[in-house]
Amino acid sequence: MRALVEEYGGTLPSGDVSEMLAWLDAFSDQHWNFRKQGNVERDQVAAPTFDPARTALVLAVATALRLVEPTDPPRATYDHLLVLGGLGRACLQRTEFAARLVREGVVAVGDVAALGSFRPLTEAETTLPGLADSRFEMDAMDVGVRSAFGLTEPVRCESSDGPVTHRSWRVRTYRAADRPAVHVLAAPSSDPDQRRANTPDTYEFWAQRSSLRPTDRILVVTSPIYVPFQHSDAIRMLAARYGCGIDTIGFDPARTTVPLAPGATNPDRYLQEIRSGILSMQRLHQALAGTLAA
Repeated sequence: MRALVEEYGGTLPSGDVSEMLAWLDAFSDQHWNFRKQGNVERDQVAAPTFDPARTALVLAVATALRLVEPTDPPRATYDHLLVLGGLGRACLQRTEFAARLVREGVVAVGDVAALGSFRPLTEAETTLPGLADSRFEMDAMDVGVRSAFGLTEPVRCESSDGPVTHRSWRVRTYRAADRPAVHVLAAPSSDPDQRRANTPDTYEFWAQRSSLRPTDRILVVTSPIYVPFQHSDAIRMLAARYGCGIDTIGFDPARTTVPLAPGATNPDRYLQEIRSGILSMQRLHQALAGTLAA
């Protein structure tokens, strides 16, 4: 991190964790927040040009910070397997990888939950295999789990009433012989007047519907580039509140049939998610500091 900050003309200051994270928040917003121009999705960013030396440094930093390499689950048994939503392509990749872990006996799990939202899919997302009739991120997750886990019709569907808004929610539950129960969820936003549901909202919505115990162990599956920030959010929303153990892994692109999107491993993507990690660690630190103070 020190080398990356120096590459962009800064000097990492001394100070406690809170001061350091606050400084990195401001610095990364200035230099690595490419989404703030137009408030666009990750795949809609107009990427800047990087020279070879900076490209190599960013990749080395991202690798050291665990945003690059896929990882295997550190345990063989989990009570819950959570598959995080995202862009349509990621929904298909992550659900396929999670199903492969279960099918090949890499992990044994009590149940599976695919966590999504009512983010509308873009036209480009609906051109992906199986997503032509999908409207929302949750629909993409639903297509992914049905295909990957070999499921047909849900045994139970629950939802809020009325048209879809940031307050809306939906849950579909699937059951098949000799397989764990699979739930697909669209979470409501915790700040519906300002934004749609985010990753912490999906964690909390799932947790409220689950009987979590301090002895439970949770495996979270996402993309390698998002592991640091989504793991920090999982610690804050699940481990700190419910006492559960959390492991977060990134899927292996070589073990999915849906290829990575063009530009998915460009330097700007890594810098953006290094900033995401800073923000989620800042929220985690503030939450834990508040708990200790109380």
